[in-house]
Amino acid sequence: MLGAGVQRDLGGIRVLPTTSVVSSTGQHRSDAFAQVNPLRKVPALKDGEFTLAESVAILLYLSRKYKAPDHWYPEDLQARARVDEYLAWQHTALRSSCTRAMWQKMMFPVFLGERVPPETLASTLAELDSCLQLLEDKFLKDQDFLTGPHISVADLVAITELMHPVSAGCQVFKSRPKLAAWYKRVEAAVGEDLFQEAHAVVMKAKDLPPADTAMKEMLKPLVQVLLR
Repeated sequence: MLGAGVQRDLGGIRVLPTTSVVSSTGQHRSDAFAQVNPLRKVPALKDGEFTLAESVAILLYLSRKYKAPDHWYPEDLQARARVDEYLAWQHTALRSSCTRAMWQKMMFPVFLGERVPPETLASTLAELDSCLQLLEDKFLKDQDFLTGPHISVADLVAITELMHPVSAGCQVFKSRPKLAAWYKRVEAAVGEDLFQEAHAVVMKAKDLPPADTAMKEMLKPLVQVLLR
């Protein structure tokens, strides 16, 4: 898998050896990477001659191929539908607001040297707060995990998105004890060391050197999207 990391066991899933592709340097836009993922985005998976894009598709592929314990992506029709429901919702809700919050609060001013209008950032943070409320009320409720009593790929996807605004200094869990307790359960289920390793890159994003002129030019289309 092209992303970052090493071979691991995660609750019965054997995670493939990975190759680091640093998106901040534009490696994912190279012709060589396009042979694996024509979309030129990370992550991407190459399993023999088979290639696959999109993080959710990759997670589900790995869980099926390696016959992961049932709780990750249940065989039961309704239990699986709950996981699918979250994965369908998050893509245009939590994921979108988390990404824009990180870029507007940290990446634009620190990495790109771009000023973000205060009202734009305020609107994005308000949208993030609304998504967090929905995450608690609609999905977590009074359960241990997002789709029931056991951790699933829904929790992995959710925590990954939330660590983006956390890396930018957003206090995502501070005033939300229910969500904070869920965070601790996810970390314990994954294992603290692996959890920290998985999020090491995004947590160090604030330490990136300023982008050069070529990088700024390459990211112009992204800037336009993330400042909406």
